[in-house]
Amino acid sequence: MDLTNAKYTIIDVETTGGVRYGRMTEICIITVVGMKVVDIYTSLINPEEYIPRNITALTGITDEMVANAPKFYEIADIIEEKTKDAIFVAHNVNFDFGFLKMEFENMGGTFQRKKLCTVRLSRKLIPGLYSYSLGNLCTSIGISLKGAHRAEADTRATTELFLRLMNIDKDYDFSTFTTFLNKSSRQATLPPNIPTEDFEKLPNSAGVYIFRDKSGKEIYVGKAINIKKRVLSHIYSKTQKSINLCTETYHLDYEETGNELTALLLEADYIRRFYPKYNRAQKRPTNTYQIISYENKVGAIQIALGTTKSTINSVQTLYNKQIGLETLEQLCEDYELCPKYCSLQTTHEGCSHYKIKNCKGICTGQENVADYNTRVRLALDALASVQETYIIKEKGKTPSENCFILVEHGEYKGYGFINKEVAISGFDEFVTHITPFKNTYHTTKIVRGYMRKNSKNNIIKPAVCVAD
Repeated sequence: MDLTNAKYTIIDVETTGGVRYGRMTEICIITVVGMKVVDIYTSLINPEEYIPRNITALTGITDEMVANAPKFYEIADIIEEKTKDAIFVAHNVNFDFGFLKMEFENMGGTFQRKKLCTVRLSRKLIPGLYSYSLGNLCTSIGISLKGAHRAEADTRATTELFLRLMNIDKDYDFSTFTTFLNKSSRQATLPPNIPTEDFEKLPNSAGVYIFRDKSGKEIYVGKAINIKKRVLSHIYSKTQKSINLCTETYHLDYEETGNELTALLLEADYIRRFYPKYNRAQKRPTNTYQIISYENKVGAIQIALGTTKSTINSVQTLYNKQIGLETLEQLCEDYELCPKYCSLQTTHEGCSHYKIKNCKGICTGQENVADYNTRVRLALDALASVQETYIIKEKGKTPSENCFILVEHGEYKGYGFINKEVAISGFDEFVTHITPFKNTYHTTKIVRGYMRKNSKNNIIKPAVCVAD
């Protein structure tokens, strides 16, 4: 392709908001042929919806200004004709192109053009600048931009920037332009602020990936069986959340885990520690409860559901109050305990639980305290016995190692990687290789879900010794 004499349409659109739900309020198209401006087209557009106040404050475009402007379908043919056989150019091209593509699709049509992004071109051809937003970029290289956030002003500035970039790359036979026009080039398709090298280093293996903002802060953490493929799905997603996330992302990071279970556990830990902006589900607060026991004023062993601060004689940690209450009810039924002394009801009289009727009278002085406490101890022993200690053996980060996840007394404790050539003679030796992690509602849910769905062939218990 003769890029010097090719047809380019430099475009900027103003909108009512995000790509998924917003509509266009203004468009400017400047046509460049032979590296010269040959046509300028500008029009307000009636978005057929109200313009939010914050958008009006930014652009100056009001509902009154667009009330009598043409609707998109009324100028669609003009846009189609002006951009036909042209390379579509914009500053953060996926934003402007996305709106036009959506508008044509809403009419039942299609809109496909070769694209160039002046943000990505500038990062490559004018490296080292503090910011590549249009306003800051123009200030840095001496381009006049008056009336920013109006379509024609922004398009004129982008056109001047584009022509400067062409002149820079012309001395190198348009090698950068050619690379960016190549459909298979990641540089052409990645969001403007994400470095190509960050994406290229992502592995096709299981683990955790991290989106970071300009300051390096974690704004999204995810897990994947294939990290690179999953990150790419965010980049190509048309949801507003993904668009906003990718626009704010300046760095990509990752950590391989070798298997999905460890990826899930590490993701939960990162979300808990970093509290990323775009993670929602696991940021919801969860209360933690413990089944505890103590001696009450008559000498009977009282069982209760307490908060995590009530750690005296804790038997079991739970992350759901209802499950805790159901566990206490089951103990009452199985061991003929008193609902009142299991804290299932508050009363000064004898117990009168609607469901549990097998209390032998400890609450009314009809049963010997020692006999009652014997059954309580049996109940607590049974409860403790189900809180097993074991290790889950999974794939490591490389074929030469295994990953081991430690669960101690029913609680997730952490994981570690051990080379297959290392001889392990006992359970305690596994524990020395474990990196400790905090147990939470989410990690408990992850481990329990894994245990329900997977074979127990990869479970190692304290009595078992394994060489590999």
